Amino acid sequence: MTTSITSLFETEWTQWQHARADQLRDPLGFLSLTGLHWLTDQPERLPDVPGTWWVTDDKVFITAQPADRLEFAGTGIAGVQIIAPTEGAPGLNVRHENRVLEVIRRSGLYAVRVHDPSAPSLLSFAGIPAYAPDPHWVIEGRFEAFDTPRTVTTGAVVDGLEHHHTAAGTIEFTIGAVTERVIAFGDPANLRVLFTDATSGVTTYPAARSLAVAAPDADGTVRLDFNRAANLPCAFTDFATCPLAPAENRLRVAIEAGEQHPRPGRSA
Repeated sequence: MTTSITSLFETEWTQWQHARADQLRDPLGFLSLTGLHWLTDQPERLPDVPGTWWVTDDKVFITAQPADRLEFAGTGIAGVQIIAPTEGAPGLNVRHENRVLEVIRRSGLYAVRVHDPSAPSLLSFAGIPAYAPDPHWVIEGRFEAFDTPRTVTTGAVVDGLEHHHTAAGTIEFTIGAVTERVIAFGDPANLRVLFTDATSGVTTYPAARSLAVAAPDADGTVRLDFNRAANLPCAFTDFATCPLAPAENRLRVAIEAGEQHPRPGRSA
């Protein structure tokens, strides 16, 4: 690879990394999380959260007074507010001054995630550690679609939760003398691979990293740029509910490319 091509490769990777960091700097993004509170069928007050919260008949009930300064859909909550978040989807947001109380549903359970733009993890964020970009880690693979999409269930970093993914097919590739075959989620035009490898829990986050894969060529050829293997939100915060990599995607090789563990010493 010539110097000019190498420079372009590194420049494009740097731009990608800067975009990733900018995304994480969202004042109400995952780095702003300061709490994850699971709700029960018993009304209770949550730590540092106004109002009383509980679950009945697959709905979240909130009682609050005007002095609590809670708002939902632009209207202050005075009395009882009922909301129904969708399973696995981004939550419904209750505002409390400059904070967002995101109400989520995961595996039939309900929780409140607290987003605070003054969160220490957000204010101290200084970028994502990563391996230096190396064209060696751009690997050619072959995508083979399933006859029909399949649902693959994985665990989560929170015990007792499950994630259900739509799998489009498999990708086979070779690194050195080792041939690997992984399940690809999404659809053929927008594939994603959740994987672990021999660096997981050593220099990279142990639960999983995510790799976006562009649409295959007509013959099924795909390009796996492991330099862009990205951390999931749970690598940065204890208040996320990310999936684990499926058993089929636990690579035997060490992928010494992409984002590294931002909090060394923390387990999934």
